[in-house]
This record gives sequence, C-alpha cells and structure tokens, in this order.
Amino acid sequence: MERIFVDSLLTGLSNTLHKLATMAQSEDAGSVTPVDFIQLQEYMEYSTLRVQDVLKEFHSGDKQGQTKFEEYMDAAGFAQFLKTYLEDEDFPEDLCGRLFKYFQHFEHDEAETPKREDGVFLRDVSCYFSILEDGQPREKLECTFKLYDQDGNGLLDSSEVDRIIAQMMRAAEYLGWDVTELRPVLKDLMGAIDVDGSGSVNLDEWIKGGMNNVPLLVLLGLKMTERDGQHSWRMKHFNKPTYCNVCQGMLLGLAKQGLCCTYCKYTVHSQCANKTAEQCPPTFVRSKKELGVPAHDWISADCSSRKCKVCHKKIKHFVGSRCVWCQEMRHDDCLKSCVTCECGLLKDHILPPWAIYAFSGDDNTSNSLEDTSMFNVTPDGHILQIVPVPDIHPLLVFVNPKSGGKQGERVLRKFQYLLNPRQIYNLRNGGPVPGLNFFRSLHDYRILVCGGDGTVGWILDAIDKAELPVRPPVAILPLGTGNDLARCLRWGGGYDGSDLRDVLKDIAGSVLAPMDRWTVQVIPDDPTEDGDPVPYPIINNYFSIGVDASIAHRFHHMREKHPHKFSSRVKNKLWYFEFATSETISASCKNLKDCLTIECCGVPLDITSLSLEGIAVVNIPSMHGGSNLWGESKKADKSSHHALDKSAEVITDRELLKTRSQDMSDKRLEVLGLEGAMEMGQIYTGLKSAGLRLAQTPQITIKTLKPLPMQIDGEPWMQPLCTIHITHKNQANMLMAPPSKRSGFFHLK
Repeated sequence: MERIFVDSLLTGLSNTLHKLATMAQSEDAGSVTPVDFIQLQEYMEYSTLRVQDVLKEFHSGDKQGQTKFEEYMDAAGFAQFLKTYLEDEDFPEDLCGRLFKYFQHFEHDEAETPKREDGVFLRDVSCYFSILEDGQPREKLECTFKLYDQDGNGLLDSSEVDRIIAQMMRAAEYLGWDVTELRPVLKDLMGAIDVDGSGSVNLDEWIKGGMNNVPLLVLLGLKMTERDGQHSWRMKHFNKPTYCNVCQGMLLGLAKQGLCCTYCKYTVHSQCANKTAEQCPPTFVRSKKELGVPAHDWISADCSSRKCKVCHKKIKHFVGSRCVWCQEMRHDDCLKSCVTCECGLLKDHILPPWAIYAFSGDDNTSNSLEDTSMFNVTPDGHILQIVPVPDIHPLLVFVNPKSGGKQGERVLRKFQYLLNPRQIYNLRNGGPVPGLNFFRSLHDYRILVCGGDGTVGWILDAIDKAELPVRPPVAILPLGTGNDLARCLRWGGGYDGSDLRDVLKDIAGSVLAPMDRWTVQVIPDDPTEDGDPVPYPIINNYFSIGVDASIAHRFHHMREKHPHKFSSRVKNKLWYFEFATSETISASCKNLKDCLTIECCGVPLDITSLSLEGIAVVNIPSMHGGSNLWGESKKADKSSHHALDKSAEVITDRELLKTRSQDMSDKRLEVLGLEGAMEMGQIYTGLKSAGLRLAQTPQITIKTLKPLPMQIDGEPWMQPLCTIHITHKNQANMLMAPPSKRSGFFHLK
C-alpha cells in the first residue's frame, strides 16, 4: 500500500513538473493564470447574456472585426466579443490580451486546425464559453454540434469532433480538471458514438453518446439528476489518500482528483464513472407498504480504521458499508443483523425517504390535475407527497447559491449530503413555492433560509402568499453582506464555513421569536412623473430617507454597472466607505427639515429645530451590517408586553424615549434622526452610541416636498414627490439562536 502511495506521489510530481515546464515555455506565447480564470469567472457570473445572443449580433455584422462566422476574429473583434458577452465595456485590456493569446496558442489535441497569427476562430471561442455557461447538458451538446455543422448537413466529421474535444479540454482546464485523465475518456466517447464507423456522426448519435458519458455530463454542468437513484456527480480534489469505489484503486496525483456524488459521497475515477453499478440510495419509497418503515440505506464506503456498529471490530479496506441516513458503519457481513434506522444525530431534521411516497396521476389519492399541482414532481414523472412522521421537525432548507460569493453553492451541496436532497431547494430553480407546497401537509416543521436579508424577506413574503395551514418558524444561515436580521436573532453576521452540524444543533435549541412586519404604501403626487420603482412594499428591518439612502443608492447603481467589482464583503465595505466619504463632502440631503413632514398616528412630529440629513424608521436593533441606531436605553422598560400591544400611544417626549427599549414584536416602529454620513460612521465604529430618538409609533405618514433617495431593507431608489404610509402588516415566526456562540463560528461584524 505504501509503495502504491509513493508511486502515485512520484507520478503526480512528474506530471506537475512537466506542466510547469510547458507553462514556462509558452509564457511568452501567451498564457493565463489561475487568477485570470477566477477574474473571468466573476465576469461570467454577472452577465445575463448567452453565447447564442452574442452570435446573433455577430451574424448580422453589427460588431466590428467580424463579418462572417467562419472567419477568424482579430484582436479588436475578440475584445468586442468579450465586452458584448460579459456586458462590460470596461473589460480590462491586459486580461483581454492574455485571453486572446491563450486562444491563439492553445494546442488542439490531434486536431488539424489551420494556424494564423492574427486571429482566432469565433466558433472555437463560442464553443468554449457555451460549455462553461449555465444550462442543461443536452442543450450544450446541441449547441456545440450546430456551431461546427457549418454546411448544415446534420453531420460532423472527425476533424470537427476533434475541435469540439479541444474546447472541452480547454474548459476542463479552466475548471481545474486533470485533463490528462479526461482526454482518454472523451476519446472513448468519440469512438463510441460513431456506431456505423462512417467517420462522421449525426446529431442524434452525438446527443445520445454525450448523455451516456458521466464525466462529460459533469463537465457540461449537470445540475440535477434525471431519476431517483442516480448519482449527482461533481469533480472534487482530495487532500488525502482516496480510493475509487469501483476499481478500488487509488486516485493518483498530488492534486488527487475524482468524481464524487454530492448526495452519498460515492467516489470514482473519471474513467470508472460509466462503469458504476451501485446506485445512489433512494430519496423516497415507491410502495405504500414501505411508508413509515425506517430502513437503513447502505452504500459501499472506504471505512478503513472505523469500528463496526455491530461487532465493534475495525473495518478493513473496502469491506464495509455506511448508512446514508444514520451514518452507521458496518462490515458487509454484519449488514444482515440490521435494526431500524433512527437517522442518527440529525433525526429531528431529516425528512426520511420512508416519509415520502411516490404515486401516479391515476392514483386514488389524486382526483384531478389540479390536485397534483401542490406536490413535488420528479423529472421522470413521479408525484411525491409527504406523510407526517411523529416526534420530528423536518427542516425545509432554501439556499440562495449567489449569496456570499461561492458559499451558497458549497452550503447547498453540504446540506444535500447531511439531509435528504428532497428537502433542500436551490432558489434559482423555481424559487421557494415548490418547497412550501411540498411541505404543506406537515404541521410541525422548520425552515432554514441560507442567504442574506433580501433572501429572508423573499421567503417570508412567499409564506404569506402560500396561505399555509401553519406558519412555520424560520431560522437563518447568513450568507449575505449586511445580515442585520440574522445578527438580531443571534445567527451572526456571516457564515464562516464551520461544520453545518453545529448550525443544525443550534436550530434544534432555538426558541420562537415573533417579528413585526410592516406595509409601505407610496403614493406619488404626480403618477406620470418618472421615478425608480419601489423595490419592495414590506419592511422587515428598516426604512430610511436621506443620507444613508443616498449612499446606498450610489452603491447600488455602481454595483449594477460593474458587478464584478463587488464580489466580496471586503470590497463591498471599501466601496461603501468611498461613497460615504463623498456624501460627507457633498451633503446632498442637508436641511432635510425643509424637504418633508412626518406624522405619527396623525400627530405631527416637529423636526424644524433639528439639523438632520436623514430619517430612519427601524423595526430591528441592527442596520447597515450591525449598527444599532436606537442604542441602549437608560433603564429597562417596565411596561408590560400586553400593555404595549393594547396601547395606541405615540411617544415623542425625548426624555421618555431615552428609557424606551426596542422590541421587534411590540407592533411599534422606532423613528430616528441622522445628522449626516459622518455620524453614521461614528455609530458604526462605536465612537457614538446612537442616532437621535424622535418617536415610537404604530403608524407613520411621511410627505416629501422634493425628490429624495429612499431605501427599504437595503434596497434603494430615488423617489419623486409622494406621500408614504407605513402600517402594521403581520408577524413572522422567526427562530432565535441559543445565546452562546462558539468562537470563530460566525463573524459578528
């Protein structure tokens, strides 16, 4: 075993040194670095165009540097392609130049491609980017076929197929794959699809062959499985000795690489993926007899040095199995002494497969097509319905994969492994409605929202509209940048990548915390006057007018124009500081007292003697990523909670307000005055305790006398003259995390 490991290290070292030497030789010819690839990926993530959209413009001859699709693009044409595709006229010239040289000097494996020093083929560039962009593998296979079927005869010859392989290899290199292992896999594919040996393939052969090749599907970005029991593969690098579950051989190389199933962690070599015999464990049952029967689902696993749950002896290499639900490990010979599966430490959160039943549209449980609209339907046509399981609180997980950079995607995969994939929903695929409908029959479950405050607001609004029999409590895994609501509920200021089992443990120990939600009605003085649309008619966190909204509006406008410049929390804070500094100098919202009037339940609020640049109406004790504008009160509020609920009293007395504390369930809003951007910075850094307390009220009316910047929960807009009414809407059931948080688990600031 040691000899195999040493040989693998030497092989990997040799390959690495050869690659470094090759890179050094080609450096002058033009190469791109991993940093370049990361930067390119950031641009691609924020672009809304697809390759086919750009090709329509190039076909029409509207773009400089390109007249015919078959011809080469020169450097100017290539730059125009990138600027159009990535929707950024300021795309860095140096990066564009390196990418141009990269395409010029990339060596096509066994492809007879004409060489020219003044340009690159548009179809090669288009094929490369079409492989990398979002979309289903079948669509990408059809797209690449049509790109190279220039004569439209529905056939590709061997040289054209080789050129497609070259672009796939290039895309794999971009994604960090070991292309030396992928190359023979793709070559085998090309040999398999030419079934008649004619030297050419048609579209049907091309798609059928591609859809049956697992590594190729992973490369093309397979996002979902077609049927239950199918592995959900992704390319993964391993930092320790790892073995293939098919051939039981070691994954070789310094950067050990293989395909790993997101759901069950079954791991294989790329070339062994098409030989996989063992299926992924089912996520639901197909017979009513299996409902409520808690059975183990075993999968072959490398259980070396682990102890068997039955005989308590160590399990040798590849003679053991693991249950995907309770995580128990046993010798293969000990599987016969099975007892019921209790889902292990996460039993309170897991929706087990024996609680999900698949039935057809002809089943007696559904009498019409409308009945099935509330259920979960699998890609292969199974209609799923949940049967309640006593004494557990299944967790419905919503993940925004775009939140927190790449954190959302990693969190999505981890939860798909820890829980049943059927209870994890990617919000980019249909939003929250399918998940809420699927869990509708349950009366005792929780929701976990993985994202920023905007994502949380989206889910709360969806719960309102779904008219569920019960309003499930909601916990938060903060992935955004501000995360003010998550801070107030003790979930922290940002997920730091720690073990998600700890998050699930905190959810189990959380307590219910009702939170007020408010309706905002904006009535323009002149409905015909142009203005930004109001982003959201509900307040969960805060509403503001003036200085802080002006900063947020500038920040939002710049991020919309150059999204790649706002790819991390650190960058966002630096930009925010820059805009706050410029607002301090310009003071665009000074003399706010002359620009609006405020009434609290019909009682005018006098601000004529105050020098303010902003008004904030807050529902929770956190704003702008942790700033408590209301601050600490002089003494505890002695009024009873019931008295506050029944009272319609508006409090504007400054001395009395100093004693009033915030409560996000008291059906009251706090109104504050802000003196300027400098004061906001002082509050955020702790140099000043709070803003100026103006009122506590259950209802507010604001009338503006000139156009002003406004924001709701961090979403800014410029509003012409209007009247604003803010009234109580309802209460959301939120979950408050336990008071003690482990050090290093969350960033609190």
